[in-house]
Amino acid sequence: MPTTDYECHVPTDTVLRLTGLAERLRVPLPSVLLAAHTKVLAALSGERDVLTGYTAPGGGGASRPYGLLVADGDWRQLVLAAHRAMDESPSPGTELGTAAPRYEVVLDLSALDSATPSEQTDGAVLSASTVAHIAFAPVRDGLRLRLLGRADVLDLPYARRIAGYLLAALELIAVDDTVEHQTQRILSSEELAHQIDGLAGPRRDLPDRRMHELFEERVREHPDRIAAVYGGTEWTYDALNRHANRIAHALLARGLRPEDVVAVVTERNLTWMASVLAVFKAGGVYLPVEPHFPARRIAAMLARSDCRFVLTELGSTGMLDQALTVSGAPSRLLIADVLAEGREGAEGHRETDPGVPVSAGQLAYVFFTSGSTGEPKGAMCEHAGMLNHLLAKIEDLEIGPGQVVAQTAPQCFDISLWQLMSGVLVGARTLIVGQKEILDIRRYVDAFVEGEAEILQVVPSYLEVLLSYLEEQPRGLGRLRSVCATGEALKKELVERWFAAFPDIKLVNAYGLTETSDDTNHEVMHGVPGQERVPLGSAVRNVRVYVVDERLEPVPLGAPGEIVFSGVCVGRGYINDPERTAAAFGTDPHCPGERLYRSGDIGRWLPEGTLEFLGRRDAQTKIRGFRMEIGEIENHLLRVPGVRDSAVVVAEGPDQEKHLVAFYVADAPLDTEAVRQSLGETLPVYMVPGVFHHRDALPLTGNGKVDKKALAREAAAVAAPAHAVAPADALSTATEERLAELWSQVLNIPVAEITRHHHFFESGGTSLSAVRLGVALGGAATLQDIVGRPVLSELAGAIDENTQQRKDQRT
Repeated sequence: MPTTDYECHVPTDTVLRLTGLAERLRVPLPSVLLAAHTKVLAALSGERDVLTGYTAPGGGGASRPYGLLVADGDWRQLVLAAHRAMDESPSPGTELGTAAPRYEVVLDLSALDSATPSEQTDGAVLSASTVAHIAFAPVRDGLRLRLLGRADVLDLPYARRIAGYLLAALELIAVDDTVEHQTQRILSSEELAHQIDGLAGPRRDLPDRRMHELFEERVREHPDRIAAVYGGTEWTYDALNRHANRIAHALLARGLRPEDVVAVVTERNLTWMASVLAVFKAGGVYLPVEPHFPARRIAAMLARSDCRFVLTELGSTGMLDQALTVSGAPSRLLIADVLAEGREGAEGHRETDPGVPVSAGQLAYVFFTSGSTGEPKGAMCEHAGMLNHLLAKIEDLEIGPGQVVAQTAPQCFDISLWQLMSGVLVGARTLIVGQKEILDIRRYVDAFVEGEAEILQVVPSYLEVLLSYLEEQPRGLGRLRSVCATGEALKKELVERWFAAFPDIKLVNAYGLTETSDDTNHEVMHGVPGQERVPLGSAVRNVRVYVVDERLEPVPLGAPGEIVFSGVCVGRGYINDPERTAAAFGTDPHCPGERLYRSGDIGRWLPEGTLEFLGRRDAQTKIRGFRMEIGEIENHLLRVPGVRDSAVVVAEGPDQEKHLVAFYVADAPLDTEAVRQSLGETLPVYMVPGVFHHRDALPLTGNGKVDKKALAREAAAVAAPAHAVAPADALSTATEERLAELWSQVLNIPVAEITRHHHFFESGGTSLSAVRLGVALGGAATLQDIVGRPVLSELAGAIDENTQQRKDQRT
């Protein structure tokens, strides 16, 4: 086994002071060395509970288990705790029945029983289960520290850093043992500078112009070039600009002031694009509102943002009209119907650029995300942060004049903004792909191929659907040259499949949050990465990313910690929500004058300077790219009449996708459809659990909290339980039998358990698995058929009807 071997020395002066401390505390020197060792292990692992192997002086070379809780306190307290734990640890082999070490790290102090200093290196070897062997031995000028590690885990720079952490901890103990150890830094000044500055994104000067002003420059350069396409309609740069200008002047004529919030309630179309530009041109703040959101959620967004203006269009006002009747909805709203066909021109508003001064620090937009208190929170971002992100996308995805960027994300999803606007800053074209095409995978592929899209962004779960379809129906992807994945973890297996099928189309793993003006990290891949997890990449331009402890101090390179952000990307906070803003936003202690945002994500830096995502420290999750707080769903479930207690967990369903599964306590089981409908009045459809379980009581942990792990294990089995199928439920036609086979493949349910009365979505299906089923059916049923007739027998009937219609048309 290849190993890394590194040695350094603890100076005599430091050893003498450590020995003096040990004498004052009446503990042996090994207790002091153990304290430093466990402090370093805690920092490297991100865990306070540390378990290591320990070989004591005079212990015959056998290691024993040693565990310590590295609690806050001064160094003296840590040394005494280490001494107590050392006395309490079992003798070598007693707890395992063998003398062989079973630890990843072993601290070997066996050489300290020698009264004669030696300059010779000990003959330590690594066992099969040991990653690192750390040994101290007396030498003439102090102590020799030797670190022997597995080369595949511990390269020489890493070994040198770990030794440095140990030396720093020992020196800190020696200097003043009364200082609280959690307030002191074991990183070297060189490593700290590398983490603060070296891992930051490249420094780029932002142009002294706003996003819409860069667009206006492109209009003047090539007014007749196509700027945007939707369906069969094309708008040139000049046409898009004139539409946007008329809307902007209409808003100004109605009294719009700088940083007034303007809700845009439209479908994803060219009018939407013109409206977004118009809000920026007029100095307003863009608030995207999807027309089909529940009325109560729309009302909450309008009220929380203190929205004064709404831009809407015919056909998009149904839920908006209901929202305005909800208690607490804003009463001062001005509904600007200038988007109606011909209305812009009829009002006689000018088509010239408004020329409203907009500063870099002016608020640009508010995107609402899920909130754990039960109410969504609106993340505010400024023009400088928005422009920086757009330019980062242009730079890293190499978007240039004449190219085509596909716009596919819903308006409420922050990635929709760069998809919509990045291209028109550089003379490229935006292709808005309609929702009907997105929900029909064949039409979706046709849309971006025929539209000559070169840049496409999808969430990984939809990328899997796309790839599965293309593996079954191989075809070229036209001019597509870059696919950007974001919104949820990108699995390596999916990357392997992608490059096996399309080795010449690069894949970009993008990572960021709404509060940080969207993506902050890009990992541009031209092949499968060597790591087990797909990295999040390095920081984009003008962005600082730190991995820190609870005190916002950078943790050692490679150690897990919270991912936090600093720089132009960080927004102002949550609109009209000072309490939640204060909990997540602050000032950067390492770069005075910069804002800092705490993401709640856990990650670590990889040796090559790319970020790796490890999980969350709270109950936030992302499913199919949509970010949500579990607490918000639970709070709304508690408001359903009859529900006394609730818990929601994320589980992997039978279709291998993440699902929301709800548990509730009530006197008797409630009507599932009624519960789902009640939640749907306030929550977007993607936040409504697909499965509901009634319980007399929720399981609790030993400390009285709801046992979410137990519920998650139970929730994993969302499919119908195995049982004998009654004759009345048995499949009765050839179509039903074929459909049951496909259903079994898509949902991973044994076909023998599927009856003709099974409900697709209540059996664990989601919108994405419905798309998969549509692909498997090969066009025999549309997505609308699957959603509208989710019961197997009814869907089989729809398939038979579709088949008969096609036969009739041929004859």
